[in-house]
Amino acid sequence: MPLISINAPCLPTEDAGKVRKAILNLFPDSLIEEKNGSIEAKTVSLVRFKELIRTNRIIDATRRILMHGKQGNVTSFMVNKQVAFIGKVSYVEEKLPLGSIEVTIEDDDLDHLIDEVAPVTVNGEEVMS
Repeated sequence: MPLISINAPCLPTEDAGKVRKAILNLFPDSLIEEKNGSIEAKTVSLVRFKELIRTNRIIDATRRILMHGKQGNVTSFMVNKQVAFIGKVSYVEEKLPLGSIEVTIEDDDLDHLIDEVAPVTVNGEEVMS
């Protein structure tokens, strides 16, 4: 079972409720805490995230991001907070002025998890192994 840790800065000019909503739009089963100017969340479910990447047809981009961030049994990536607020996924390469949502996924069989979340595709269709 994966452990997903999510962290997003909550700047003094931001509404903490909106930052929480951005996280919950991607990971609705998260347990959320506010700590020292940031919002931290944990979950074990990637169901909604998987639905979003399929709906938005970004499976290949997601696979590339998950593989690029992989170190051992952990992978990490960042998504745009404002885009997550409207229920979509947009990956960012570097921290944004308003901050990004940082996601870390840990799993004993990370390669299998990545294959499940963002499988290999050919012409936009998932390839079954």
